[in-house]
Amino acid sequence: MDEATRKRVRAGRMLLANKPVAEVAAAVGVARQTVYTWKARLDEGGIEALRTMARGRPSLLDDAQREQLCRALLQRPTEHGFGTELWTLKRVRLLIEQRFGVSYNEAHVWRILDSLGFSPQRPDRRAIERDEDAVLAWKQKTWPVLKKSVRGSNG
Repeated sequence: MDEATRKRVRAGRMLLANKPVAEVAAAVGVARQTVYTWKARLDEGGIEALRTMARGRPSLLDDAQREQLCRALLQRPTEHGFGTELWTLKRVRLLIEQRFGVSYNEAHVWRILDSLGFSPQRPDRRAIERDEDAVLAWKQKTWPVLKKSVRGSNG
């Protein structure tokens, strides 16, 4: 059990023992309004309802949609109509909006990606069209000649 669940269960047991809400709130270190929320939950479903209480706002994407998003992100961005082979937060945000009709800000898109197991990647700072053989030939043949001619002109 995590700390928040322990607090809720402790508060629930105190409420079941007819302790006043203010006393319970002080004992577990939360606001009285929080204890009232927990009390309503306790009255509805007992201690178990406090153990399984979801935290935060429910997600706008269900599990099936999150799985679809994950599969889409494993494909190339160009397969989804983007111009290059790089996923950005803006592009993922647009993909979610187009596919699922849900609009998130980029900070939340980052949280979704993190929860799906994606991590930031830094692209190579090299042109996609770069010809390694041509670069090597230039470094071995052309550059030494240019270097010598620049040194020779100073003397």
